[in-house]
Amino acid sequence: MLIMPCFRILGVLLMLMSLTMLPPIAVSFWYEDGTAAAFFHSMCLTAGIGFISWLPFRKYRQPLRTRDGFFIVALFWTALSVVGALPFVLNDAPNISFVDAVFESVSGFTTTGSTVLVGLDHLPNAIRYYRQQLQFIGGMGIVILAIAILPMLGVGGLQLFRAESTGPVKDNKLTPRITETAKALWLIYVGLTVACALAYWAGGMSLFDAIGFSFATISTGGSAPYDASFSYYDSELLEVIATVFMVLGGLSFSLHFVALKQKSLRCYWRDSEAKAYFCILIGISALVFAALFAYGTHAHWYDGAIDAVFQVTSIMTTTGFTTATFANWPIFVPILILLAGLIGGCAGSTAGGVKVIRVLLSYKHSAREIKRLIHPNGLFPIKVNQKVVPDRVLDAVWGFLSVFVIIFIIFMLATMATGVDFYTAFSVVAATIANSGPALGEASAHFGTMPETAKWILALSMLVGRLEIFTLLVLLAPEFWRS
Repeated sequence: MLIMPCFRILGVLLMLMSLTMLPPIAVSFWYEDGTAAAFFHSMCLTAGIGFISWLPFRKYRQPLRTRDGFFIVALFWTALSVVGALPFVLNDAPNISFVDAVFESVSGFTTTGSTVLVGLDHLPNAIRYYRQQLQFIGGMGIVILAIAILPMLGVGGLQLFRAESTGPVKDNKLTPRITETAKALWLIYVGLTVACALAYWAGGMSLFDAIGFSFATISTGGSAPYDASFSYYDSELLEVIATVFMVLGGLSFSLHFVALKQKSLRCYWRDSEAKAYFCILIGISALVFAALFAYGTHAHWYDGAIDAVFQVTSIMTTTGFTTATFANWPIFVPILILLAGLIGGCAGSTAGGVKVIRVLLSYKHSAREIKRLIHPNGLFPIKVNQKVVPDRVLDAVWGFLSVFVIIFIIFMLATMATGVDFYTAFSVVAATIANSGPALGEASAHFGTMPETAKWILALSMLVGRLEIFTLLVLLAPEFWRS
């Protein structure tokens, strides 16, 4: 392990992170809500920690290896969770404990959207804005941002990109240079966010809310500046706008890049993962609508259709907006929606979950094994986008899914050990490890009632889900630390 270069890069990233306190300071001055001092102190502390981490190792510039990239990303996200909690701790409103502040910080950066806060409507505007900004920063990942704008770091950007990106295949670059790839991803991300904000504003939101909700939509974070979440506006037009942009946030940003480059939408339907994504989304939405219609939960069928499509899209893309208390919907519907969140969006998107590509490959692999039972000597290559998938990728998919289930069970049992009932424990772990946000049972309204120990467990669950398990799990392997 190249520890010294890793801490040098960590210091630079934290100093970069300190600059993100400037927008909340500006918002505080604009609304005169008295929180500017706390954000300024948070900025100084973050920059100071970063400077102390960078200064002793500023002259070490060895090329990074893959293992170094994983260590930096894990170390940075851990540090980020703590420094991100500073504004919540240093401000009088909200008046919350350190564990709650860290939980809120982790939830924002991992774009989970779970919250321990109540009375969001009455918080200072700078705090409300800051919660939304956390999701915007975490959505594409500040590590990729650093790769895009700080090539002078002199490190192997590909190693950081591999550790930060999602999906079973991590070596796909849109452009020959990794810094250009990161810039392309961030330009698309910012462009979609601006388009979403303008659409919300035109649809009737205030400019402040349009910016805040757009941060939460494209990042698929789902944390809202109101206790009522998206139902605060009670607008079908805004729900339709949100659904469109949530779907876009759940698609691979590589596909968005190709669509812009080719000036055509055909690439979406030609992509195997995108097709599976749309099919699963439509299928679950239709099933939920049928259940709601059969039980007469809505006075008009079109209200049920809009609620079903919006809520399924919100949870499956792991955004987490709510317009209805889906926890109270009949029969299997709440669990079905929660399971949709475990599937998540496409690899290379801002969405969480296990990713559609893994579900698709596991389905194709299982189907091939059934064919082999019938035709033992047959050759049935598994293809995605007309290309044969290597066995190494299939092994990685099954390995990930197996570890995902094991980690899920461990977190659920650990949460239950703190006194949480099974139904609630299952739902909160599913909501956090998939970064989808809303849960069921005692946490259906918010996570504030969870025991403190459970909050620490769930914060770790969010980080594990955001970094796709192996980025953190690899640090536990003895081979990782051998030079």
